[in-house]
Amino acid sequence: MSAVLSEVEVAAPALPEALPHSPSVWTQAWRRLRADRVGMASLWVVLAFLVMVLLAQVGLLGANWNREMAVPFAPPSFVGADPQQVAAVNAPRPPNVDISDIDPLAPRYAEWNERAGKVKTDSSVKATTLAFGADRIGRDVLAKAIKGAQISILVGIFAAFVATLIGTVLGAFAGYFGGRFDDFLEWVYNVFTSVPYILLIFALAALFKSGPLAKHFSSGIVPVVLILGVVGWTGIYRLVRAEYMKHRSREYVRAAEAIGAGHRARMFGHILPNVSHVVLVQLSLHVVSFIKAEVILSFLGLGVPIDMVSWGTMLAEAQSELVLGKWWQLVAATAFMATFVTAFALLTDALRDAMDPKLR
Repeated sequence: MSAVLSEVEVAAPALPEALPHSPSVWTQAWRRLRADRVGMASLWVVLAFLVMVLLAQVGLLGANWNREMAVPFAPPSFVGADPQQVAAVNAPRPPNVDISDIDPLAPRYAEWNERAGKVKTDSSVKATTLAFGADRIGRDVLAKAIKGAQISILVGIFAAFVATLIGTVLGAFAGYFGGRFDDFLEWVYNVFTSVPYILLIFALAALFKSGPLAKHFSSGIVPVVLILGVVGWTGIYRLVRAEYMKHRSREYVRAAEAIGAGHRARMFGHILPNVSHVVLVQLSLHVVSFIKAEVILSFLGLGVPIDMVSWGTMLAEAQSELVLGKWWQLVAATAFMATFVTAFALLTDALRDAMDPKLR
């Protein structure tokens, strides 16, 4: 008997040490994205902006955006200084007059300015040109554009995550369970879509700015994020609901049910990975859309608070400056916004092609 077993063992072919593994969906998508030159160039531009936002968040870039670094409306360096401003800066100044007898608080002004984070600068040492110019009170336009990128991009990303989370969860429940639950969510969806987009934004902005919620969200970017997130979930909901209705009766979901997987496991453990390409593409699209929306809201005075700067507030300030022929703040804000939005839109198109199941 042992001789027969030894002969069978000798005759049986040796199994390979490691069976070949097919690449995962994410590996295939990454390979297709790397082959797309436009997509990779856009990815590097987006990553450069995100690094800039991170450095601005920790205070390494754009921290001095609100300080008077130059004379008012100092032109960009490549344009050159204004001769009239140079003459005014170099003109002799009258001697300082001690006003302590007139104003008893005068000796404390320097201390208060230092506590407030202001730099004591004499007008004779202010710069007459800056790299991207200065605004009406002498603030660096480049620093404002970098700080504005931090606010606008963070608002776009956070609002897109809020909208994607709401739309994905509601779409998953509606498409998976159906029935009366689906009917109720469809009614909510129709209510939101029946109201004009801009009117709904204005109504929520009034609620957060001066309504009963104003005392809870009086500052920061949280009100803008919530406004855009609550308004922008409908498109994602519609697509996710359709995908779940299509996948809930497929064989792999039935097999998961047969082995005892619960509803939550089937919804988010089996179906969601197969529709994740739709969610990620919609997330990318909404980042671009919400950045534009934040710029419009801030331009109209309904966005970020007045003590913060964004691309929208820069464009609002540039509106009055352009009448005076001071164009550099408009150009800086537009160039930064157009570069990031264009790169992110091209990256979204590349991601859509790379994650398309039909191209696998």
